[in-house]
Amino acid sequence: MARILLITDAWKPQTNGVVTTLVNLIDQAERNGDEIMVYHPGRCRRSFSLPGYREIDVAFPQRQEVENLVCNSQWDHIHIATPEGFVGRRFARECRKRKVKFSASCHTKFPEFVNYRFPFVPVKLGWRWMKRRYRDATKILVPSLSMKRELEDWGFEQEIVVWSRGTDRTLFHPPSRSPDNSKKILLCVSRVSHEKGLDDFCGLTVPNTRKIVVGDGPYLDTLKNRYPQVEFVGKKTGEELARYYQTADVFVFPSRADTFGVVMLEAIACGTPVAAYPVTGPKDIIVEGKNGSTYPHLAPAIERALEVSRYATYLTSLDWTWEECYDQFKQNLLDR
Repeated sequence: MARILLITDAWKPQTNGVVTTLVNLIDQAERNGDEIMVYHPGRCRRSFSLPGYREIDVAFPQRQEVENLVCNSQWDHIHIATPEGFVGRRFARECRKRKVKFSASCHTKFPEFVNYRFPFVPVKLGWRWMKRRYRDATKILVPSLSMKRELEDWGFEQEIVVWSRGTDRTLFHPPSRSPDNSKKILLCVSRVSHEKGLDDFCGLTVPNTRKIVVGDGPYLDTLKNRYPQVEFVGKKTGEELARYYQTADVFVFPSRADTFGVVMLEAIACGTPVAAYPVTGPKDIIVEGKNGSTYPHLAPAIERALEVSRYATYLTSLDWTWEECYDQFKQNLLDR
């Protein structure tokens, strides 16, 4: 039985790829007889909502609690999922002070996120800051090969390993019959924020199509006013979310700043091909002509994706499982 302390600034009720990954990680640990204790913002006495992102908490752990957890000898390993966050940074400092080894994972392109909101902050400066945040990690886990290469290009010197993702097949699976829509449905499931490239999706002109956005966030009202022809249906979960994937003809992933994109796995598990830019994330999931298309412009990518077989798309999803995700996580943490 392995005992792992997992530190994260991203946790429920947030809805994003980081939280989805960590929740499934814990589920797989329980199935394997292992124990993962999660320290998240909800355990902190002092916290506040991030301005402009009410669903994200900025939290401040108590010094004594952090010290006690880091010094606890029961852990086989400590993993900090968000070294760039307030909670993650506090634990990383304590580990450094106590000379306790820990691994880390890179889930977001934080420099690009900041640059989208504040263009005067150079991306290069942001990555220098990220290198300092990750400098004490013995190993960095990333969700894709292209993200691994990106960190290496930015000069990260630790061992960087690829840590895959999965999808919940009890929810996300092909419908009993393929959709037969009078107009082709273009779907985007995303946190509705500035850095997600949603203007690129909402502003598309593709004949005989409907555009649907599933999700909530600080940019929603702006998009609703700017694109009245787009259907904004809000946040959806569970079977209701799965039905949107199943009835769509193409899933469009317009982000250029994600490290992966679990929503793409959910789409292809439902047999819905994906159209995206040829960037980190889509490059690691989309196989041209097999489960979608990547192209420097979204409209041609959509046209190509519309020609892809839904069954062939579904078959490519079988390579991605949460079981494999957990096996990789455990192996890389305990193999120090």
